[in-house]
Amino acid sequence: MVRTALEEMCKDGAFTRKDAAWRDWISREAGAKFAPEKNRYHLFVAYACPWAHRTLMVRALKGLEDVISATVVHPTWQNTKPGVAEDNHSGWVFGNPGSKNLVNTIGLGGPFPAAYPDNEPDPITGSNNIREVYEKAEDKDGKYSVPILWDTKLKTIVSNESSEIIRMFNSEFTEFAAYPDLDLYPGDERGKIEAANKWIYPNINNGVYRCGFATSQEAYDAAIDDLTKSFDRVDSILQSQRFITAGDKMTLADVRLFVTLLRFDEVYVVYFKTNTRSVTHTPAILNYCREIYQMSGVKDTVSMEQIKAHYYTSHPTLNHFSIIPRGADFERLLQQPHNRENM
Repeated sequence: MVRTALEEMCKDGAFTRKDAAWRDWISREAGAKFAPEKNRYHLFVAYACPWAHRTLMVRALKGLEDVISATVVHPTWQNTKPGVAEDNHSGWVFGNPGSKNLVNTIGLGGPFPAAYPDNEPDPITGSNNIREVYEKAEDKDGKYSVPILWDTKLKTIVSNESSEIIRMFNSEFTEFAAYPDLDLYPGDERGKIEAANKWIYPNINNGVYRCGFATSQEAYDAAIDDLTKSFDRVDSILQSQRFITAGDKMTLADVRLFVTLLRFDEVYVVYFKTNTRSVTHTPAILNYCREIYQMSGVKDTVSMEQIKAHYYTSHPTLNHFSIIPRGADFERLLQQPHNRENM
């Protein structure tokens, strides 16, 4: 069934995200269908999407930019079958520099540029939008999300599950990586990392969406309670140690947490009604975000302009006129000194 995340709702008004459908694995084992090779794989991502942002971060931290290419889609969703009256699906489209400006899917807002920085036409499959990329891989699931890890040799999707793509980037491309010694998923910490993911994902990463997409007060109240308690738990941990699971060592758990915290004040507090807490007013979490943002390569994966453009312009049911709030320039706060190295 063709759908977006906004349609993954329960009868009680609670948002319940469905699992990713494409779950193959790049492996160094002999005879693997998807072997690690330079210039074989391509990422389709959105700067706006936190799940896609995970993959860009690990790609940068490992130094794989010259090994795995990437294309960044336009942040404002558009109709993916324009001219087909019975198909009203909207989703990610490729930028088209030089074409006419855009509005939202009900003809309001903007006008928004046809391409923001780094938004380009699809150089791999020649598609107009992400839906078409999935269709070229003969997808049967119908949820056209990013990230996509695409195999240019076999011309198909390897994976669209970000939590697994970042593990592949961490371990399977070591021989090509500029920083091969960096291990973000060390064997002796995996138990702690997965234990953290079990409460951070449902209550924070997905918790903000549970708040924002809730269609009943009961569902929202349950989600905001879970989020607030977990936010305070993160704060408590980061007051006494540098990173979320491994003390003074950054891991994939920190990557997964950071991409949500980065968007928290500029988007989720306003758009998803997560206004019980704020990163700006939580010193330990703010300084934690500063340290990660200032790591080599991470800043280049952040586009707050496109993050805000996506959320505030892509869902007319939530923001009819697609007005983008100005905000307090959270990214400027991230550029200020932190004290985490003293912990």
